[in-house]
Amino acid sequence: MTAPAEDMLTSERILRRSLLAGGAATLAGCAFSERGAPVPRDEIREATVLGLPNERFCVTDPIDLPRIVEEFNEAGRRQRRRFGLGPREPLPPSSIIAFSGGGENGAFGAGLACGWTTHGTRPTFNVVTGISTGALTAPLVFAGPHRDAELREAYTGITASDVLEGRGLLAALLDDAVADSAPLARAIARHMNEGLLAEIAEGYRDGRQLIIATTNLDAQRPVGWNLGAIAASGHPRALDLARQVLLASTAIPGLFPPVMIDVTVNGRPHQEMHVDGGTYAQAYLYPPALGESREARIRAGLTPASVTAYVVRNGRLRAPGGPVRRRAIDIAGRAISTLISAASLGDIFRIQAAAERHGIAFNLAHIDDDFTAEESEPFAMAYLRALFDYGYGKASVGYPWKRGLPP
Repeated sequence: MTAPAEDMLTSERILRRSLLAGGAATLAGCAFSERGAPVPRDEIREATVLGLPNERFCVTDPIDLPRIVEEFNEAGRRQRRRFGLGPREPLPPSSIIAFSGGGENGAFGAGLACGWTTHGTRPTFNVVTGISTGALTAPLVFAGPHRDAELREAYTGITASDVLEGRGLLAALLDDAVADSAPLARAIARHMNEGLLAEIAEGYRDGRQLIIATTNLDAQRPVGWNLGAIAASGHPRALDLARQVLLASTAIPGLFPPVMIDVTVNGRPHQEMHVDGGTYAQAYLYPPALGESREARIRAGLTPASVTAYVVRNGRLRAPGGPVRRRAIDIAGRAISTLISAASLGDIFRIQAAAERHGIAFNLAHIDDDFTAEESEPFAMAYLRALFDYGYGKASVGYPWKRGLPP
């Protein structure tokens, strides 16, 4: 379960391992991948997969903001019906949570969620978002604590061979990625099945929302996929699309192949190229502009007056650093991971600032310096289990949530 080059050593080891696995590959074994016609730039907003008006949003596009606001308002109306509230009765307090990217470090967030259940204080979240490895955690957390055993197995019962297959030395030059994500796709399909899709649909009908982020690389835009609406649509392609979205959200550019999603524009077929949601942002909770109408929506009974936000950072706040070998692959890998590590702090800061501005309580969890286990190789089971147990142990006795980033 992987994400962008979030942690320095992790990303460098994965890339190196993928390049070396299958070094006997020959030129004939690699070829540039073909693709369908991309969506014309001026028709990007017209593209649709299932034909649903609310299947996805560009979370940074002001033109999409009215649709996003209406989607949240509709969720509020469904909640009112669910609780049987009268016209003047306010919605009960709610909790929302974001799971960030972080590769193997997703075991931390999974352990935290399971330990939270053991502590007996884990809420039912009205909004759950996930990016990259967080996209694989989010659906199981959204479904509820009865999926905890599955969540534990997903992060502590895997090895590198359950995630990727190396394509050989020439793949970096002649193919769309140095590794094949087919093993990860199979793992996603095991968990994202008809049963889980039905539970996501039920949650959506109750007024809850599950948002998974990818990056449309053609358009260079972040896309928030409304997985609840997709699940509740009853569309025959809903399950396949949900699986595609989860795979795309974890598709590290260059390491894993992009996910090509078939769309139609005014009845004409096209293809979009989607990659890891962390390419654009490492964590996402809600569009800040949504909060500017919060007071009016509270008065209209469409959103709770009391909201608590949680952000689970599947990584450390400070990169550990260390000597870099004077080789191109090491230098490039470290530079990219440094950039993403810094950007992730910016993402958290923006979420925290927006929450404070909108009167939403902010809580942050992350891997702290008291976790000292070291990774021997990518997706080492001992490391994954140690990190899961670390998150579980802290949450099972009451996680010490931080009220914000340190000064």
